[in-house]
Amino acid sequence: MWQRLVLAIPIVLLPNSLHVPFDTGLPALNLANLLLIAVALTLAMSPRRADLPPAGTGLLTAPLLLLYLSLLVGLGIALATRPGVLVADLTDLKDFMFYPLLYFVYRRCRQDLAGTRQLIALTMLVAVLAGLESIWEGLAQDSFSSFEDNKRIAGPFGGSRLSNRAGVFFAIFLPLLVAWTLFLRGHRIKRLLAIAAIGVLVVAIMLTFSRQSYLIAVVTTLLLLLRRHLLLAGLLALATVPALSMLPEGVTQRVVETQQIDEIGDAQLDVSTVSRFEIWEGAMRMWADHPAGVGLGRFPGYIGSYSDHEGRDAHNMYVLLLAECGPLGFLAMVWLLWRLLRLSLTVRRSSPQDDSESQALAVGFALSAVAMGMGNLYGTAFNEGLVMANFWILCGLVEHYAALKRHALTTPVTAQVDSGQTLLQRFPLAAHIAPGRYRPQTK
Repeated sequence: MWQRLVLAIPIVLLPNSLHVPFDTGLPALNLANLLLIAVALTLAMSPRRADLPPAGTGLLTAPLLLLYLSLLVGLGIALATRPGVLVADLTDLKDFMFYPLLYFVYRRCRQDLAGTRQLIALTMLVAVLAGLESIWEGLAQDSFSSFEDNKRIAGPFGGSRLSNRAGVFFAIFLPLLVAWTLFLRGHRIKRLLAIAAIGVLVVAIMLTFSRQSYLIAVVTTLLLLLRRHLLLAGLLALATVPALSMLPEGVTQRVVETQQIDEIGDAQLDVSTVSRFEIWEGAMRMWADHPAGVGLGRFPGYIGSYSDHEGRDAHNMYVLLLAECGPLGFLAMVWLLWRLLRLSLTVRRSSPQDDSESQALAVGFALSAVAMGMGNLYGTAFNEGLVMANFWILCGLVEHYAALKRHALTTPVTAQVDSGQTLLQRFPLAAHIAPGRYRPQTK
């Protein structure tokens, strides 16, 4: 039980790190580092349980190691071509490399099935509580009445500047709750709780005024409905545009402003969208001039030579990795996304066909991975610890869950036969006591 408590603490604290005043005075030793070290030491000192399957090599291990290699190559290119402040460069490297380590730790969490279920449920509960905080903040600022940049809500993730990150976080965990509602049969109370949680996250996403999060939420929900209720998905798709008029005024303003009408009546994209396209075009020219990449953390310093947006971020993780780390970084990211989808298939194949819980987790996690991938198409949330920490924890827990399910399918029958034959070898007269249970094997 105490091990489970230690594992639960990072799940609760990491997305809420800004609420926890903690400063060691050392840039490399923050709250997240200490939590990871504490969990790793706890697992290392705990005895290995014989009733749990061996951890083996994880599905995400190879693509993450390739990503790490590409980042190290990118750092080498950066230091060789345009040296900067070493501490800042190492911080950039840490932001990319640190939080995926949570996947490796939680994949070896040594919890039984009940404990693993509880930790997965805790990750969803933390997301819902963050959504409730955002709603409370939005009501206090009257954010629904009209769209203003300073009224955008980020909840525990910081100020309005980080509202896009908050929207991606909520959108990542939304599919798990929707899948729970659609697939979890025979659990009425759990489904009702999931429906209430869905409402919280949907409202929280609205309050971020993040258009990419709106799109992610709609796409992943439609895909889930297509998987389960084709007719309902079609009706929802048809009702999407008319439903805009029923949304709060601020949300409607945010959606409509994506396409604006200029002075002569022509439709034009808003400045934010146009600037991203210009940055991406510049990034492609940058990569053409530097096929191996310009180096980790050097994109803002180069983009001014290829566009009118000097010092700007790429606003696309795939573009950023290609421009800074070359094809190796881009391929590692794509491979990682593919393995995330493979992980969801592993959950499904490791469980009986009538296991609605596993089916819900498999489908929900697959769409959570899609949400994470989409969240990095219009932004760079991948290296944001507040957003990604619990996602990496979820990845580790989901893979551990699949291993437990697979182990449960094969262990009981084998264990019963082996124990019976061992007892028969040691005590041959046992066959006379219980002839139906202990019977010599025939060849």
